[in-house]
Amino acid sequence: MSDQREVREQDEDVKTAGAEAADAQPGEGEAPVTEEGGDTDDRLQELEALAEERRDQALRAQAELENQRRRFERELENAHKYAMEKFAAELLDVCDSLEMGVQAARESRDVERIIEGAELTLKNFHHVFEKFGIQAEEPTGERFDPERHQAMSMQEDASQPPNTVVATMQKGYLLQDRVLRPAMVVVSKAPAAGSGEQDS
Repeated sequence: MSDQREVREQDEDVKTAGAEAADAQPGEGEAPVTEEGGDTDDRLQELEALAEERRDQALRAQAELENQRRRFERELENAHKYAMEKFAAELLDVCDSLEMGVQAARESRDVERIIEGAELTLKNFHHVFEKFGIQAEEPTGERFDPERHQAMSMQEDASQPPNTVVATMQKGYLLQDRVLRPAMVVVSKAPAAGSGEQDS
């Protein structure tokens, strides 16, 4: 009898241990808590912090680009607005010279003095033009170039090849090899057939 009792007690101990083990198991759908799960949370937080840092850097870079664009627009606007500032300042001396010449002409009958003043003013003009790359063009004797010359008339001229500038009515001007104003010219053409022959 005692042996049977001991067997029953052992069976109950086994059942009790099994029930406790079952209670210790995680429920359905629950993830076991392990040290690896803690590492995953830490890694996720690190990635989130890194993403936030990258986002801040991108926003700062975008703001810097916007500031540079605005600075460039201001500089470009000022460049357009004040591009003629130096040229205009140089022309002030020429204007002063013209005003003094006009005043001298009113006060004096000396033609030579008036001519001398006008020549000085013209010299000042040429100096300013040279300083800023403005070149006068008087193409008499050159071949007609429609990109740089404006033909005002055609003239028969047996002494010149056709399409040669035989007279310059108004000078042209170039700015760094770019046409500011085309020269107004008279262009040669071949004489009409028989125009130089006399009737017999």
